[in-house]
Amino acid sequence: MAFINCNGKIVEDSTPIIDAQNRGFKYGDGLFETFKFKNNQLILLDEHLARLWNGMRLFEFQIPKLFNPDFLESQILQLIQKNKLTLARIRLTVYRGPGSLFDPLHHHPQFIIETGDLPENNGQLNINGLHCCIYRDAFKIIDTFSNCKHNNYLPYMMGALYAKKEKCNDAIILNQHKNICDSSIANIFIIKNESIYTPSLKEGCIAGIMRQQIIKELNLLNYSVNEKTIDEAELMDADEVFLTNSIFNIKWVKSINEKKYENRIIQTIYQELVKTNSPIFC
Repeated sequence: MAFINCNGKIVEDSTPIIDAQNRGFKYGDGLFETFKFKNNQLILLDEHLARLWNGMRLFEFQIPKLFNPDFLESQILQLIQKNKLTLARIRLTVYRGPGSLFDPLHHHPQFIIETGDLPENNGQLNINGLHCCIYRDAFKIIDTFSNCKHNNYLPYMMGALYAKKEKCNDAIILNQHKNICDSSIANIFIIKNESIYTPSLKEGCIAGIMRQQIIKELNLLNYSVNEKTIDEAELMDADEVFLTNSIFNIKWVKSINEKKYENRIIQTIYQELVKTNSPIFC
């Protein structure tokens, strides 16, 4: 039996927890964070909660004094203990309470915390590369909210369904200008002539916590990481491609459509990151 935490109350995960007036359900009025519990610690929790707080400010939540990072951390740890987990994926969803489109009952955040097991080899570089496709039926719009992890998730959701239909591991999402944005579950990096590139935040991609961490660590390891506009032709001309997120760290992409990619530099990067002895990569 598994449990979730809904507004501070731990209940069985099969318990009904929302009603028809829930704005998160009706309008996508909310945000979420997904992060990892490993080696008895919440990995990059401060960075995830800083992004969440920035999103809540943009969404004009009214944040009570007692709704603070320390409170949420304690709620997460209680749930992990209740579910008896040692290596876990945590999803924290924050949403506005009930009300109509123009008239929410209040602007205070409500929350749901979910946890799930992760395999023991989580975080290791994949031996068999991912096969990805490019999704073209919905585009990520570039606006004030683009870099947030909000619940208006249509391009990513439909991209993931498309990838499954096409028997791919993931789908590449394009922005409104049909440039590379990210994937349905991760940020994307390409390598060309030993230089590393990733879409800039101005391209509408999620401001990924692992993306930020990878850029920081690679700069410390004397790699050049360039944040820029990447079009589809550059993606298909790349030598190597990898994806990053807070759950799997780094994944090598073996192919996108019919294009094949190497993983020579990616393997070196992964080995050097492990040698840093950072709790993120070990």
